Amino acid sequence: MIFHNPRGGPELGCDECGCRWFDRHSNTCYECGATVSSEEIRAYQQVLADFHKEKGITVNAIPS
Repeated sequence: MIFHNPRGGPELGCDECGCRWFDRHSNTCYECGATVSSEEIRAYQQVLADFHKEKGITVNAIPS
């Protein structure tokens, strides 16, 4: 499940319980233990990349 925070940035959450907190090492929800699938993670990464492009954000830019 992809949420958008008050500033419009995407956040990945659990499809089972709606929790926004999960262990990124095991890809499981802290609240209910459900697995966050690799498909959901890829979808989130795409939404995040689109958000960065829209806002003109360069991630890990080399400082000038």
